[in-house]
Amino acid sequence: MPRRRTANSKSTSATTSNRLRIIGGEWRSRILSFADADGLRPTTDRVRETLFNWLRDDIAGAHCLDLFSGSGALAFEALSRGAAKCWMIEKSAPAAVLLKRNAALLEADQRAQIVQADALRWLGQQPASPFDVVFLDPPFASELLQRALDLLIDHQWLARSASVYIETQASAMAPLTPPNWLLDREKTAGRVCSRLYRIQEIESTL
Repeated sequence: MPRRRTANSKSTSATTSNRLRIIGGEWRSRILSFADADGLRPTTDRVRETLFNWLRDDIAGAHCLDLFSGSGALAFEALSRGAAKCWMIEKSAPAAVLLKRNAALLEADQRAQIVQADALRWLGQQPASPFDVVFLDPPFASELLQRALDLLIDHQWLARSASVYIETQASAMAPLTPPNWLLDREKTAGRVCSRLYRIQEIESTL
């Protein structure tokens, strides 16, 4: 799925006129615009449909985090399907402006938390509360994925039974994850590999 991606932009296939369509939930078929940034494209309808089928029992009421948010396709899809809140972290100022505009258009200002920031720097702080679902799709050609995963773990951003969605190039090796991260689902479509991990609670031996 060809693209040249910027540091905090969301992946995958091309759409026309910088527009994306929400495919399910409260805002089904609503059309949103996204920033005209180099390489910024929303995750395709097919990939999103697969992902949210995987997450159908996890999204309602969830607190979600969309790192490298770009178009916000995954975050707005999650909110449309009943997520309580979704934080969108995006480095690009124009992209962040469009995320805020789309949140206002959908009257989701209270549920969509848009932060213009470098994702890795933002993850370096201590969280106020952990997230139930995390969407992680950094630029394919970068080394941001493993660094972001390590920060999520080290700074305790994840709820005890969180789900983490990771999108990479199909040719890329799977990231290093702790033993209690269960690879629950995996699918390759074209050049993209989608993986869903579920964190299992570690039983205390004390």
